[in-house]
Amino acid sequence: MAERGAHLTTASTEDRPSIFEVLAQDSLMGAVRPALQHAVKVLAESNPSRYGFLWRWFDEIYAALDLLLQHHFLSRTSASFSENFYSLKRVVASGHGRPAHLGLHRRQHWRSLILLALVPYLRAKLEKFLARQRDEDDFSIQLPQSACRRMYRAFLAAYPFVSMAWEGWVFCQQLLYIFGKTSRHSPLLWLAGVRLVHLTAQDIRNMDLKPSELSSGRSKSVGQKFQQLLSTAMGGVALSLSTSLSLGVFFLQFLEWWYSSENQSTIKSLTSLPTPPPPLHLDQDRITSTANKFCPLCHKVRANDTALATSGYVFCYRCIYVYVKAHQQCPLTGYPTELQHLIKIYAPEG
Repeated sequence: MAERGAHLTTASTEDRPSIFEVLAQDSLMGAVRPALQHAVKVLAESNPSRYGFLWRWFDEIYAALDLLLQHHFLSRTSASFSENFYSLKRVVASGHGRPAHLGLHRRQHWRSLILLALVPYLRAKLEKFLARQRDEDDFSIQLPQSACRRMYRAFLAAYPFVSMAWEGWVFCQQLLYIFGKTSRHSPLLWLAGVRLVHLTAQDIRNMDLKPSELSSGRSKSVGQKFQQLLSTAMGGVALSLSTSLSLGVFFLQFLEWWYSSENQSTIKSLTSLPTPPPPLHLDQDRITSTANKFCPLCHKVRANDTALATSGYVFCYRCIYVYVKAHQQCPLTGYPTELQHLIKIYAPEG
């Protein structure tokens, strides 16, 4: 049995990585994003005026840094950050690989960059938009539907099946890779026209050398020198990002586990205080006093009282719905807020 299952942990050829290596590098960047996102959320909630923009523009900032990081590694190592972390490189699927320090061919380079950085960003924005639209549908009054509205609702209904079909394709591709029927474990590699192989000893020696040592003896024009200077500066930024990620990757994975839903439910069950009993008598005069019934936004008597779960302040439903939809934060405290944080308040029966 051990001999029959040996191909699952070892490569069938000398340069082909095992399934565990390719899955490990896939999960590496997947663990970095949620951990960074939680750290930014903690900063934004601690000081909304100073760090609130980081939370509001997290997707764009992360995509820009990811684009810079992946471009640097694709140019210098022919691999993404996570692939280089596991000593892998990308080569053209239909040919032999060239030295890793030369980078990919232009066509494969830009395909890989788009699929590594831009496609995850667009998918994350699409899923957030669809989630926000579903929340709006739950809170809004359903009007007679036009043709565009019916197409939109059909897209909402079809998107989960499209996502499920994509995940099924990924799973089938991984099964074929395990049994040696394909050289690529992911459809994204097939779309990029590349496959993964191990770095050779010569690749590692070349990457340890400085670019100036590899191109010594060649005369360069002013434009080439400026381009090299700009590439060196961008490479320095990307290298600092990669170094910090390499050092903090295990800490980020710990944060992901610590703030996971399963672990948080355990912590809350151990540390939460008992729920206080409801009041026996309500001070009706104090509750219905007009001094406490003005909306902080329109400064009029509140209509259809609605509270924000993130801050506890009470507003008119229409006022706070429009504000949160436009700004995604509490108007008084600046705490990050979504439409699902609106809580309807019902007056006690007389």
